[in-house]
Amino acid sequence: MVSEDAAVRRFETAVEAVVDGASDLLRQLLRDDPELVRARSTRLHRATLLHYVAANGVEQHRQRTPANAVEVARILLQAGAEVDALAAAYGGECTTMILLVSSCHPAHAGVQVALVDTLLDFGASLREQGKGRWCSPLMTALIFGYIDAAQALVKRGAPVDNIAAAAGLGRLADTREFLPQASAPNRHLAFALAAQLGHVDVVNLLLDAGEDPDRFNPEGAHAHSTPLHQAVSAGHLEMVRLLVARGAGTAQPDKIHNGTPLGWAVFGKHAKIENFLRASVTEPRP
Repeated sequence: MVSEDAAVRRFETAVEAVVDGASDLLRQLLRDDPELVRARSTRLHRATLLHYVAANGVEQHRQRTPANAVEVARILLQAGAEVDALAAAYGGECTTMILLVSSCHPAHAGVQVALVDTLLDFGASLREQGKGRWCSPLMTALIFGYIDAAQALVKRGAPVDNIAAAAGLGRLADTREFLPQASAPNRHLAFALAAQLGHVDVVNLLLDAGEDPDRFNPEGAHAHSTPLHQAVSAGHLEMVRLLVARGAGTAQPDKIHNGTPLGWAVFGKHAKIENFLRASVTEPRP
């Protein structure tokens, strides 16, 4: 019988194999101990090995994505990893998919979409799973700005059944169709997503319908900032121009860093946006 300490050491060794992309070592560890694929970390997040593929929600120094992350994910899934297992993260419970589509590391490594497809190949749900602010794969991908991942989810069947999803995807006709029945909170989220993701036509539609260009974003969607902050951060010059023209305050500080949209432009090295905002500074609302 394996001691508890030995089991922990084996799990931790397997985690390092996952985040390092050491596929041969990972296969050997799983052959030696088939139950390892269903084991959980003793840390507070209680993650499985598959959760580490998302490079999110686990210990920070292990949030990294090897070039062969898809191979690593397939090794785990073929060995019996539970594709929609939940781990404690960000005040809720998250699947690997939720952590994946909100993670910069696989996106920067160029494998986020391939990992989305891999999880779906092994039965990952497209519907809401877990609990907390981020449970929907599609909405999570949109909120965190990963439009390619969002489009991959839609291609595989994720439902676009609300105004926020339609607006985030830049679907003008669908947004217009959902608009009359949409609740105020959903319209607010729709506006925030469309601004963040650069969908000028959709933002114009929502502004004409009465959305406030200078309101802070809703909870769970970068609520510390305004749509203008997020448009600046994403480098969407035309969106910045539109929001300012329609009344967004250019000197409004965010609620975490106390940075104005201009400060965000300087930090993000968006020179054209910086120049535009320097000529357009307005006082924030009281």
